[in-house]
Amino acid sequence: MSTTAEPVALGVSSPVADVVAKTTTTVANAIAKTVAVISSTVSTSSTTGTTSTATATATSTSPTSATPTTSTTFAYTPTPTPIQSASASLEDGGEKLSVKDLGQALQHFGIVDYLVFIAMLAVCAVIGFYFGFIEKKQKKQKLAGKDGGGGAGIEERRGSEALDYLVGGRQMKVFPVALSLVASFVSGISLLGTSTEIYVYGTQYAFILVTLAISGAISWYIFLPVFCNLQLTSTYEYFEMRFNKSVRLLGSAFFTGVNLIWLPIVIYVPALAFNQVTGINIHVITPIVCLVCIFYTAAGGLKAVVWTDVIQTVIMVGAIFFVIIKGTVDLGGLGVVIQRNFDSGRMEWPELTLDPKVRMSMLAMMVGNIAQSSYNLGCNQIITQRYLSLPGLKQMAQCSFLFISGLVVLMAICLYNGLLLSATYYDCDPLTTKLAVAKDQLVPLLVVQSMSSFPGVPGMFVAGVFSAALSSLSTGMNSLSAVFLEDYIRPLTRKPLTEHQTAVIMRVCTVLIGVMSVALVFVVEQMGSHVMQLSMTVGSVAQGPLLGLFVMGLLCPSINSKSAIVGSLCSFFFMGWLCLSAQLAINSGEMQFESKPVSVEGCDYEFDRDLLTPANATIPMTEAGSLSFAQQLYHISFMFYSVMGAAVGVITAHLAGFVFGRNTADDVDIELLSPCIRRFQKSSYASVKLDENTLKSFNAKT
Repeated sequence: MSTTAEPVALGVSSPVADVVAKTTTTVANAIAKTVAVISSTVSTSSTTGTTSTATATATSTSPTSATPTTSTTFAYTPTPTPIQSASASLEDGGEKLSVKDLGQALQHFGIVDYLVFIAMLAVCAVIGFYFGFIEKKQKKQKLAGKDGGGGAGIEERRGSEALDYLVGGRQMKVFPVALSLVASFVSGISLLGTSTEIYVYGTQYAFILVTLAISGAISWYIFLPVFCNLQLTSTYEYFEMRFNKSVRLLGSAFFTGVNLIWLPIVIYVPALAFNQVTGINIHVITPIVCLVCIFYTAAGGLKAVVWTDVIQTVIMVGAIFFVIIKGTVDLGGLGVVIQRNFDSGRMEWPELTLDPKVRMSMLAMMVGNIAQSSYNLGCNQIITQRYLSLPGLKQMAQCSFLFISGLVVLMAICLYNGLLLSATYYDCDPLTTKLAVAKDQLVPLLVVQSMSSFPGVPGMFVAGVFSAALSSLSTGMNSLSAVFLEDYIRPLTRKPLTEHQTAVIMRVCTVLIGVMSVALVFVVEQMGSHVMQLSMTVGSVAQGPLLGLFVMGLLCPSINSKSAIVGSLCSFFFMGWLCLSAQLAINSGEMQFESKPVSVEGCDYEFDRDLLTPANATIPMTEAGSLSFAQQLYHISFMFYSVMGAAVGVITAHLAGFVFGRNTADDVDIELLSPCIRRFQKSSYASVKLDENTLKSFNAKT
């Protein structure tokens, strides 16, 4: 359709594109000049290192025999890597590497890999420098010229610092914003966690693709029209218009809490991947990489975030495509992947049950995930802030279509990568043998095993995973700085902030949020749960009440501010108890989920078989009839948590209406209600009053 190509402005170059192109060319030339030297160096050192490794492990013995299979053989090339050299030595000597030695051999991150990874960080830093200093200087010179001819420059400058930093001056293009939305939504949690979900629990989660399309439609027709028309910088300004300032602060506090929980998880996931391929401690790499992210986010604002997201999306998609194509070819084709997943029971029909305690079912997907995704796609400040950087509703609609389409495609790729994982390790489970310490190290393990003969590809993959994390981190920091400025700081200042004060406050907030997120990685490391489930469980503590607040405001005109506060607080305390109880139950072993069967019969390396669980052992499960009422609640699938929190909040608010009263039709501005409710609401309330800057922006748009 022609409308999708219109906003890209084909044939027109942009300053940031020129800067990125020059930087990329320089880095590429540097890498090209060193590839020949590096390849010979890696080849020599790899052969030497492998010989010593094979000698050191020659004394190990194997209590059982195993037949090597295609899932654990590695591609042979003229330049052997440590892994390939080790495999060749095993065939000659008949001895097996220990899992410890193999793990050390797999931690092969060459010079080219480091160059690719550093190049990604360098490009991001250059983009932040451009928007933070070069473009800003050019704009000041332009405004200075206007000041010389009259007052136009003063008028244009008014509020420009906050608008440029937080919403890109509301002049962003559709295609880069759509890619930024995809990069922000698909974090490292999705890249690694989705594939791990398929490997461990099967394909039930694959039906998320259907729910994403439905959630996208719900968010566009119910939630986004109101926010887009109001042209707000912070979504939570809506709560002050619909209720009062107290509700606004409460909503902002929920958003701040959920993001301070979510951002450390986002950072922790790629650090696991980097640790798997390099052996570098996660608490060493996270501060270094996050420092780059903090720099370009603080310096360049939303424009830098969006354009770095574009670069990072290209790297992310390219890396995952390379992995699945090479992995599929190594296994013998798509048919082998599908057949092995059928044989292991991972390819399955949807779980059609009404039992809410089933971890992943169609009921959980169609009710729980649609509700949570509708909030994330339509009410989340991180997403709506990107939409509001566009100049008009037409561009927002185009962006929404591209965003949902790209999201579905990328999630489908991640789901297939999970099938590839299970097909590759169908007879030698790395988790059982402890070759992979954590579940979310499975994908990096696949990369270093299948891509070790391609210098730079492991680096490209790690750069892709970190790109997904950095895009989410930068987006979260930028959105939180918007909330801090608009919801916490401006209402408390007696005098209007100057442009300089606004600039300093936003950047200081960004730095503090980044530092806090890095520090909280220590806490996330101790949580001990699958990251995708962990992020959805812990995030629901605030997402549930927030979803309930938006439903009250947009769909329930009779609920007033006092009832909304009571309902939200009840929802928050209920969700806090629910999520904490569920996490404690998981850590203590009270809650255990049945995973798909695995095998170690085809392993061609030595590991400690004394720690293996017998094949006929069953996981002790608590009988449903013996659960108390409280246990019945927190044993419900984590997919329902957000919708449960919203339901508790809305129901409690309606009940509180018997005490605090209810709104009449004339108490609520019809423009603050969802379009699907307006037709049933007859109101003589005056149209919502926008401030001067917002009104000018809205008039310019229309």
